[in-house]
Order: sequence, then structure tokens, then C-alpha cells
Amino acid sequence: MKKNRLGHWIAILLGSLYFVVPLIATFEFSLRKLRGVYSFEAYRVVLADPQFQGSFTYSVVLAVITIIFGLMIIVPTAYFVELRLRSLKPVVEFITLLPLVVPAIVLVFGYVRLYNSSSILPLTASTRGTDFLLACGYVTLALPYMYRSIETGLRSIDVRTLTEAAESLGAGPLTTLRRVILPNIRSAVLSGAFLTFAIVIGEFTFASLLNRPAFGPYLQLVGANRAYEPAALAIVAFAVTWACMGIIQVISRNRTAAIK
Repeated sequence: MKKNRLGHWIAILLGSLYFVVPLIATFEFSLRKLRGVYSFEAYRVVLADPQFQGSFTYSVVLAVITIIFGLMIIVPTAYFVELRLRSLKPVVEFITLLPLVVPAIVLVFGYVRLYNSSSILPLTASTRGTDFLLACGYVTLALPYMYRSIETGLRSIDVRTLTEAAESLGAGPLTTLRRVILPNIRSAVLSGAFLTFAIVIGEFTFASLLNRPAFGPYLQLVGANRAYEPAALAIVAFAVTWACMGIIQVISRNRTAAIK
């Protein structure tokens, strides 16, 4: 038992070092912009850059839109599959895994070919249309993670009993979904939402090929032309992602405590 426990701690230590040491090195390098002293000058330059502010704001707004679209599609689908269409669950799971199999660059080229200015639905002919197409692409990329989160939440509750109880009180399907099911899978919804947020913030391929001013292409542009600012941006992106993960943990813990 002691040997097994020691092996577990060694594995955890090695795994932690594998992730923490490069992060510390990146952070230390980001502080070297001023010769001979450590400073946050690189962070000041980055945060004061109007292009950073514009690209980050654009990606945050697009992430919120993507989360809303994704929840509107996935929550009802996962709910009705779990409630009445369990025989279709393998098919739905296969469809939701396709974005992990088909590369993002293939998807975006397909979108460009299908929705270009000479097509029946020329979404790329306007800025708003391209933004909508990009949001749809992000919904597709986030589909495996969002669906798994929602499905896990639905499996943790008795969907059928809750639905029958709501229907016995006169609630319709939409009311049941909004007032009974969603409050019980709040943690799962937030997990999927924050994972989607992290994906959108760091995504490069879709935004670059659709020529949109997102945060991912800005990261690549800064990395190609500057030395210390890319390291600062990497730390900022890491902090945003882990802040999302921390919020998930706090809300999940509070939800568990409330249930107990």
C-alpha cells in the first residue's frame, strides 16, 4: 500500500513539474522586457494595445453568443434524447464526436466554399454574416465538450421522474425544461459554457481563415513580431482559462453543498 501511494505521489509530482515548470519559465521570461530588472512592462504594453482590447472584446462577445447558441441547440436535444429517444443516443454521440475527427481547417474551408458570395446563402459577403458563420463554427467545435457536459448532468438526475412530476402539475415541455431541468443541471451547463469560452478565446483557424479580428489571430500576430509580449499574452490567456475552471469548481461545490 505504501509503495503504491508513493508511486502515485511521484506520478503527480512529475506531472505537475511537466506543466508548472514551462509556465514558470514563460512567466519569468515575460518579466524581462526591461534589461537588467524584472518588470510588468510587457503586460502594460499588451494591455494598453488597442488591438488587444478590440480582439479580446470581440472574442468575449463571440464566446457569449456561441454559448447561447450552443445551449439552445444542445440542452433540448440532450434532454429529449435522454427522456424519450434513448435508442438514438449512439447516433447523437457519434455526431457530436465528429468535430474531433474532422480537422478545423477542413470545416472552415467547407464553410467558405458553401457560404461564399456567389452561393445561395452568401454569409461571407457581409461582416455580420461572417460573424454569424464564425459563431456557428465555434458551436461546432465546442459541440463534443458542451454535449458531454450536459449529458453528464442529465444522467446525474432522474429526468423521467422530474418530467412526470412537472407534467402532473400542468407544465408543458418548455416550462419543464426551463424551470425544472435546467436548475438541476446548472453545474453541467456552466461547465460546458466555460469550456466553450476557453475554446473560443484561444481558437485560431476559423477566425484567421474567415479574416475576423479575434484574439487567436492576434496572439499569432504578436508572436511573430515581438519577443516578450507573446509570453505575457500566454500568461493572460492561461489566467483567463483557469479563472473559468475555478468558477466551475466554486459553483459546483456550492451546488453540492446546497443539495446536501
